Amino acid sequence: MSENVKIKTEAQTQTKKFNVIKLVSIALLTAIVAVLQVLSGVIMFGPFSITLALTPIVVGAALYGWKAGAWLGLVFGAVTLTNAGLFLAINAPGAIAVCLLKGALAGAAAGCVYKLLERKNTYLAVIAAAVVCPLVNTGVFILGCLLFFMEAITMWADGGNAFVFIFVGLIGVNFFVEFGVNLVLSPAVFKIIQIGKKHFKF
Repeated sequence: MSENVKIKTEAQTQTKKFNVIKLVSIALLTAIVAVLQVLSGVIMFGPFSITLALTPIVVGAALYGWKAGAWLGLVFGAVTLTNAGLFLAINAPGAIAVCLLKGALAGAAAGCVYKLLERKNTYLAVIAAAVVCPLVNTGVFILGCLLFFMEAITMWADGGNAFVFIFVGLIGVNFFVEFGVNLVLSPAVFKIIQIGKKHFKF
């Protein structure tokens, strides 16, 4: 076997190994996202329920890029549909679009931001991705409320300001808790990414 053929064969083997590791890792992260989101009604911060599902989305987006982040976010969004009964009753297509898009775009944005900043400072890239993920998720939810559910929200506000009701009644403290949790877990996410890249040669 010539040297060139040997090098090519080794490269193909490494590529196949990476692809298998990538598929297995994304499948594992997918399961983690789904389970954590299902448990979000049980995981409480005082009287408020929070989700930890955004953290594995950030990990996946950082390790495997924006497409993996978008997939994990899409899974997250699909699971949130189980808790969107009221919105589904009002406007099912709108509710499905908002739930799926907010997760997918949040994951994709986290991956893009991480990639953009990774070469400058990996730790900064992790923090930025952890910040962007909940911001995009919540931002798309707000836009969805404005596009599809304003009539119902105005009625729920019962004469009050509909925009205030969105921020206080629908988003509330949960966003700030989830935002804080993502920031607090950033060092752990950074460590996971370092270990993954070191041992699996990403």
